[in-house]
Amino acid sequence: MSVQIWTYLFIFMSFGLYIAIAIWSKAGSTHDFYVAGGGVHPMTNGMATAADWMSAASFISMAGLISFLGRDGTYYLMGWTGGYVLLALMLAPYLRKFGKFTVPAFIGDRYYSQSARLVAVFCAIIVSFVYVCGQMQGAGIVFSRFLEVDITTGVVIGMAIVFFYAVLGGMKGVTYTQVAQYCVLIFAYMVPAIFISMLMTGNPIPQLGFGSELTPEFGGGYLLDRLDGISEELGFGTYTAGQKSTQDVFFITAALMFGTAGLPHVIIRFFTVPSVRDARRSAGFALVFIAILYTTAPAIAAFSKTNLMNTVNDAEYASMPAWFSTWERTRLISFDDKNGDGRIQYVGDPQRNELTVNRDIMVLANPEIANLPGWVVALVAAGALAAALSTAAGLLLVISTSISHDLLKRCLAPDITEKQELLYARGAIFVAVLIAGYFGINPPGFVAEVVAFAFGLAAASFFPAIVLGIFYSRMNRQGAVAGMLTGFCFTAAYIIYFKFINPAMSNAEHWWFGISPEGIGTLGTLLNLVVALSVCRMTAEPPQEVQTIVRNIRLPGEHLHGS
Repeated sequence: MSVQIWTYLFIFMSFGLYIAIAIWSKAGSTHDFYVAGGGVHPMTNGMATAADWMSAASFISMAGLISFLGRDGTYYLMGWTGGYVLLALMLAPYLRKFGKFTVPAFIGDRYYSQSARLVAVFCAIIVSFVYVCGQMQGAGIVFSRFLEVDITTGVVIGMAIVFFYAVLGGMKGVTYTQVAQYCVLIFAYMVPAIFISMLMTGNPIPQLGFGSELTPEFGGGYLLDRLDGISEELGFGTYTAGQKSTQDVFFITAALMFGTAGLPHVIIRFFTVPSVRDARRSAGFALVFIAILYTTAPAIAAFSKTNLMNTVNDAEYASMPAWFSTWERTRLISFDDKNGDGRIQYVGDPQRNELTVNRDIMVLANPEIANLPGWVVALVAAGALAAALSTAAGLLLVISTSISHDLLKRCLAPDITEKQELLYARGAIFVAVLIAGYFGINPPGFVAEVVAFAFGLAAASFFPAIVLGIFYSRMNRQGAVAGMLTGFCFTAAYIIYFKFINPAMSNAEHWWFGISPEGIGTLGTLLNLVVALSVCRMTAEPPQEVQTIVRNIRLPGEHLHGS
């Protein structure tokens, strides 16, 4: 069968499974809609958390970034993984014990303030929108290539699917759908990695193939040595040497870590299990499931970059394989014959380079470049869609919950019934899908780049408020609100200026302290901390009962004492 038929088959089967699960697990109450009834098994929740966590940025864009940036690209891997460990060990058990399943609810109650709650609602909605735009963009890229439609049509299809099962099933439906999506995406990620590792190195384990010698057909020698040599020969610089400044790498990695620990769609997953102990077990399972993909990404990056350079450089354009023209139609790869010789010059010199490659296609095109069977190519498409839609569903639920529960029920309309609250929650998802779809069609950057902005905003707004709320009983509402507003506004202004107002100046010469927009969230976090602590010391202490609750959430046991 052709790749097209395999793709339709896999996507039809996987989408049918997701929709069937959503119908089977339809949410009948707000408790089901928000936290899946609180009775999910830790292993199941760990798998769902991994799917929620491993977005289109992880599946599609992370290996693509590493393949183009070499060592510098690994800050995404380090930041996201380190941030999850930080969240799982340092914050999640205490948030679960506090008993508030959304970040705005925690901040509103911990800081005894509706103003703090409203600021947190605003930040949660903006962060989630920025993040979900990257997922819609990823879904559009996959649909445009494998269903051979334009990206706009692809985004609309993704919007319709995720809207259906998020609205119908809520967190209950999304949880069990994400379990299925994790199975699809990890199988889709690992199968071509194993195939290509065996083909290029003879080792079936990609993580080991990454450090192995190439077979004679691929030139022999160690993979990374070979990749360094080809990269330098073509003028791209050494693959294993860093190009970014040390301080920028540090700030980007820290922003991704702090942002991870403050992401509302991950935090809420720790409330879908029965107890604090189960939340810890769930975090452990999720880390194992995440590690399978994350330890494979550098290998896929090296395999795909080696295959791409070997295949396209100095090749006759007219004799390129079918995958090349197919990706050209998506406008994610393009050839400009500057010297008119009909051969592709793929080099580091911008004046001579004739090939433009969107880094987001590397994982998707990798099986085709390596000439793997059609069903493997189609499987990758199904996996990429599972990654994009699973995270999109979790983010849409955060937006929905922030509006219906934290904004309406807890602030503006406390007398609404549970049925009305559920109706508002579903309506909020509908509006959110439309907005996310628009920005998916008109993205502000690469998938991982857009997602990095969301992490920076989460770091600068939520992370200090959550950490201080758990570990510093003296922190009051004035300090928390001032810190969140300062960190969020500074980070957002920096990103908007360099990415939208004056993108021509977005380079290390003009960045503050050499910090890129992807890493500015770390400086925003530090500003948040300084402002919060300064204002806190100049204003009244929190009520004694609040300080008692803060001290008690760090004591052993499942429930708060004195709350």
